[in-house]
Amino acid sequence: MKVEITVNGESTSADVEPRLLLAHYLRDQLGLKDTNVGCDTTSCGACTVLLDGESIKSCTVLAVQADQQSVTTMEGLSTDSDNLHPVPAAFRAEHGLQCGFCTPGMVMAAVSLLEENPKPTEKQVREGLEGNLCRCTGYHNIVRAVLAASGQDPDKAEGSEPDMVAPGFSTGSGA
Repeated sequence: MKVEITVNGESTSADVEPRLLLAHYLRDQLGLKDTNVGCDTTSCGACTVLLDGESIKSCTVLAVQADQQSVTTMEGLSTDSDNLHPVPAAFRAEHGLQCGFCTPGMVMAAVSLLEENPKPTEKQVREGLEGNLCRCTGYHNIVRAVLAASGQDPDKAEGSEPDMVAPGFSTGSGA
């Protein structure tokens, strides 16, 4: 079947098998490797992209279902590493990644979340990213990154967890 999909602002067209997943169309036919495939079962979120502005898990959408629609991947957010979109820039600044496998999907889910809710609380960020799994981090810096991308101070955002030791207090036993 022939599909025509606008990907990262550019028109693409290809003959595809009707059963080809959007994730594989993006990775294998277009070479967009930031769309990672971790499970093929919609469990991990590593393949999250925006389809007409809404975050979706591309491992459970057929390429033919995206025909005549617009897809944005991580590669489509930024022109280069010096001109990062605010969300990946915040992930970099807040150390919101470790191995990086989940990062593109996490970033795309965060972009969608911030479109829907520009100033989320920490709880809303955690709930909004619930369908994206990270096996390396404790999510703390990912949540901080999303709050920072929203223009909030992650330490002062509504619902933020207080630090273990309040400023001005010592953890030492000195005299």
